[in-house]
Amino acid sequence: MPRCWRVGLLIVIVAATSSARAQVGFDRPGSDYTSFIMRFADPAICAARCERDPRCRAWAFSYPLTENTSAMCWLKSRVPKRIPAPCCVSGVHGTGVIEPRTGVIEFGFDRYGGDLRHFEVASDPTGGTCQAACEGEAACRAWTYVRPGYVGTSAVCYLKNRITRPLRKPCCISGVIR
Repeated sequence: MPRCWRVGLLIVIVAATSSARAQVGFDRPGSDYTSFIMRFADPAICAARCERDPRCRAWAFSYPLTENTSAMCWLKSRVPKRIPAPCCVSGVHGTGVIEPRTGVIEFGFDRYGGDLRHFEVASDPTGGTCQAACEGEAACRAWTYVRPGYVGTSAVCYLKNRITRPLRKPCCISGVIR
C-alpha cells in the first residue's frame, strides 16, 4: 500500500474514532430489539455485547436507580437520537465506553479506604457535589461519589483523609484534591 494511502487511511480511522464515542449521561430511547438485566452494573459489558451481535447498531445502559433495582442494557437495531439522561450511558456499535477525562475527576473509579466521613447526596452524573464537599473541608484529600443503587437507594459521598489507590469500579466517580 502506498504511503499516501496509509496516511489517508489513518486520518479516516482517527476521525471516525474521535467522533464516535460512548456518551456518559445520555440515553438513546427506542429501536430496542432486546434488553436484559446486568448482573455486573458496568456499561462496558453492555457495549461489548453490542459489539458481538451483528444486529446491534447502538446500545443504552442504565445504572441501577435503587439497591432493589438492577442495571439494564438495551440493544438497538437502529441508531436513535441521544437525549440527556444522568442515569445512562449509550453508544453506537464500534465505540465501546470511553469515560470523560476532566482533569482530576476519575470516572468509573473508587478510592476505597481512608474514609473521613460519608453522607447521602443528590444524584449527580458528574460527582460535582461530592467534589465540592471535599474542597470545602480542610481535612479532605480525596473523594468518592457512589451512584444510587450500589450502596443504597441514594447516592453517597465518601470524603477521604488520605489518598488511596484508585480501583476500577463502574459504581463510582472519584478525585484527588490535595
